[in-house]
This record gives sequence, C-alpha cells and structure tokens, in this order.
Amino acid sequence: MENTTLFMEFFGTKNPVLKVLDFLIDNEAYDHSKSDIARGAGISRATLFNIWKVIERNGVVVATREVGRARMYKLNKKNPIVKKFMELDDVISDQYAPQAENEMLITV
Repeated sequence: MENTTLFMEFFGTKNPVLKVLDFLIDNEAYDHSKSDIARGAGISRATLFNIWKVIERNGVVVATREVGRARMYKLNKKNPIVKKFMELDDVISDQYAPQAENEMLITV
C-alpha cells in the first residue's frame, strides 16, 4: 500500500485484519464487495478469504445487498469494537495533526 494511513503507520502494516479494518473505516460511507475490500486494503483475495470468518464472526461487517453474484458489505458501525477502533482512529489523527501542520509550514 503506497499511501499509508496514520492508523496503519501507528499499528504497523503487517496485520491483514487491521488493513481491512483501516480500509473500511476510511471508506465507511460505502459498501464494498470482497474483491474491493481486498484491493483497497492492499491484500490478496486469498488472504482476505483466510481472515473473513474472523471479520464476520466478530461483527466487523454487515451484508448490505447483492449486486449480481457479489454480496456487498459495509462497516458495522453499531458494533462496540468497531466504534472503539473508529474513536482510536480519530485520536491518532488528532495526535498527528499538529505534526503534519508543522511539516506543511516548514515546506512552504
């Protein structure tokens, strides 16, 4: 993944479940197919299918609709674990905002 988000920079980019969670948090307004999720998270479809049961079992995603043969999924914002990760993502962004602002002032 070329553009690492602050969330992934903070936690590291090795864990595919965190990559999926990060992608879904950043794109929470939309629903996605499994292929879209794998591509957006920067992991292979095989890796996504290996971790998908964990993601579904923990209620991270909810199925929204079917488009042809593809089932679409969206981040389950009602899940308390997902809520906490979203809050953490916000806190990480707030923590890095002054640093990013200073870097922008220096380069200008």
